[in-house]
Amino acid sequence: MSRLNSFYLSPEKWFPPYILKGTEAHHLSTVLRIRPGTTVRLFDGHGREGSFSVEESSRKTVCLAPQDITCCPPRKTELYVAPGWTKSARRGWFLEKAVELGAAGIFFWQAGHSQGTVPDTPKESWTARMITAAKQCGTPWLPELGTEPAGLNRLVRSIGAVDHTCVLWEGEQKEHRLTPDLLNRPGRTLLVLGPEGGFAREEEESFTDLGLTPYSLGPRVLRWETAAILCLGLGFIAS
Repeated sequence: MSRLNSFYLSPEKWFPPYILKGTEAHHLSTVLRIRPGTTVRLFDGHGREGSFSVEESSRKTVCLAPQDITCCPPRKTELYVAPGWTKSARRGWFLEKAVELGAAGIFFWQAGHSQGTVPDTPKESWTARMITAAKQCGTPWLPELGTEPAGLNRLVRSIGAVDHTCVLWEGEQKEHRLTPDLLNRPGRTLLVLGPEGGFAREEEESFTDLGLTPYSLGPRVLRWETAAILCLGLGFIAS
């Protein structure tokens, strides 16, 4: 049986009558040309998904009737990735892969060696990229998305309750490796990465005060997106 076409309906709109508007309605009715009576999948990015029948369809609005709705249980292990802000060349690719590998949250922060200035709030295009990735891979989850213009100290102190904190640092001794079991501990784990160019000296000096445990990923210096995807992949395999 072929997989159902998927569409995103945000949690605050998840109530009868179930209605798609804007981009999602256009995708269903104009791009895919799905007709009334067809069954599709909706998800809300918070673990809720279900099968719905298309009742009415126009270019701007689609009305749907629920057939079954499932709420996935909370995840026992949640990985939050916080890369230092850097140039945008690979950011969209990273957002897609982070969704596929089950990241619980992504936070970009202003680092001493950042290239450019992190925006005060996440861009709508980032969320759109993640929704596309979620549709493709069939996950009902979208990562929490945030930015922190005030730097590393504010990031760690404002990100919320975290059970484990790690910083991926090429200056750490190579035998102090981040392993899959550390990424599969129950609760919320925060993984902090520097931008291209690494951490500034004052950021390195603040690791202990912020409760960040430094870990190495091996003998080579990895690009920020490579390091982040490696960690998410290890966590995905171990889960």
